[in-house]
Amino acid sequence: MEAPLLEHLSRIASALERIAPPLPDARTLESCDAFVWQGQTGTLSPVSHVAGVELALLRGVERQSRLVLENTRHFARGLPANNVMLWGARGMGKSSLVKAAHAHVNAESPGALVLIEIPRDDLSTLPRLLTLLRSQKRRCIVFCDDLSFESQDADYKSLKSVLDGGIMGRPENVIFYATSNRRHLMPRDASENETGNAINPHEAVEEKVSLSDRFGLWIGIHGANQDMYLSMVEAYAKARDLPISEETLRRRALQWAMERGSRSGRVAAQFIDGLSAELDQASSGAHKTP
Repeated sequence: MEAPLLEHLSRIASALERIAPPLPDARTLESCDAFVWQGQTGTLSPVSHVAGVELALLRGVERQSRLVLENTRHFARGLPANNVMLWGARGMGKSSLVKAAHAHVNAESPGALVLIEIPRDDLSTLPRLLTLLRSQKRRCIVFCDDLSFESQDADYKSLKSVLDGGIMGRPENVIFYATSNRRHLMPRDASENETGNAINPHEAVEEKVSLSDRFGLWIGIHGANQDMYLSMVEAYAKARDLPISEETLRRRALQWAMERGSRSGRVAAQFIDGLSAELDQASSGAHKTP
């Protein structure tokens, strides 16, 4: 009876090994400088090219860039560093700043940091990711873009515990960067400022803002005025060496922003993309003319 039972258990173990996601070994993070965490399968997908812009092209956020870059350098050198939250106006380069800081530090010290993006919907698997990274040698920035939670969302409690709490704590080789359009990540109703049915309504408010306290660097990025927007446009145009006069560039950039009802780094980049295509097409057409 023992032999058939052992054979049966062996087949079960083999089947479980086949369906279980492979654990990354020490070489996993050596293959690339950026990955996307796949929470359902528990795997890290390498990213050969990170979409982003150079740090020098991010205008209007010089102070924020300096803070993020200094913190990232400290972390890369093994010095104490903080988790970072970038919050504020949409389209102002929050996620671009994280990616640019990572690229800038790696350009200074090749291979110093790994950037690992975790989708918002996979935050419940963050403890598993940190367990895997704890055994790795490379220093890792775990990055979550557009982070926010709804009132009944329980994921923020697990994130709060991971960032600052638990007997194991955050791995020494891991730091957490996030971006959000919300200042406190959780929605707050006007009724919370009034006396409600709770014995102590202030405790509910404190619970909602406590997650933000886990980020040592809590950096706001605000909307662009006209001068800042035009500075962004001119920087992008100069980087692409576009054949257009400054006066025409500014006039068309303002018209573009007016039509979209917004001024931001994203709007500036979209304008430059459209203008670049237009100028390239005009140049190609001119070359074909006899």
